[in-house]
Amino acid sequence: MEEPFNYRIGDLVLYKNNQLIAFNKPAGLPVQEDKTGDRSLAALAEIYCKGAVNLIHRIDRPASGVVLFARTHPALVDLNEQFKQRKVHKTYLAIVGQAPPEPEATLVHYIHKNAKQNRAIALVNETPGSEYAELHYRQIAASERYFLLEIELHTGRHHQIRAQLAALGCPIKGDNKYGFKRANLDRSIHLHAWKLSFEHPVTRERETVVAPVPEDALWKSFGI
Repeated sequence: MEEPFNYRIGDLVLYKNNQLIAFNKPAGLPVQEDKTGDRSLAALAEIYCKGAVNLIHRIDRPASGVVLFARTHPALVDLNEQFKQRKVHKTYLAIVGQAPPEPEATLVHYIHKNAKQNRAIALVNETPGSEYAELHYRQIAASERYFLLEIELHTGRHHQIRAQLAALGCPIKGDNKYGFKRANLDRSIHLHAWKLSFEHPVTRERETVVAPVPEDALWKSFGI
């Protein structure tokens, strides 16, 4: 896969101190090295920080938005525990081509991951190997053809938002893996990790990192 990126890693920094650093990941850039061998955000982060960083969480390669790294081991341990206890609040934006059946709702499914196909299925009932998945969505805007959803992610399962919205009949724009009729030309999907809120591991103050949406006409048409 060719790398269509034209940016400096420093331009992607959203938040940094001696404990943590967050970047606004462009769509198409893998968070970690994958089988393609393409450069990763983690590798670029280490170049920028001139030293090792530790990945705390991930977002899908075709999605964009906030990714947080720990710069010290104690910060990594602390943030991992916050994620485990669901003290980290994750807010996403998604553009879909079908209006959801309700303007606001909580979705509960059981996610079954198919590793060979690198995809997930959102099931109504629990099955062996499936994991509980929960999110809350709210439609916050609409245009003639598309609908903008704000999503509070309560669990962090494989392709969770993509699979759950597809199960709702609202696949994300560009996400032909999960049923949207056309892929985006750049192979991105219109899913953006918008906000990440957590406790600073030293000060215990609540921090919220906000990632501007991509410079994309459709995103900008919603006035975000």
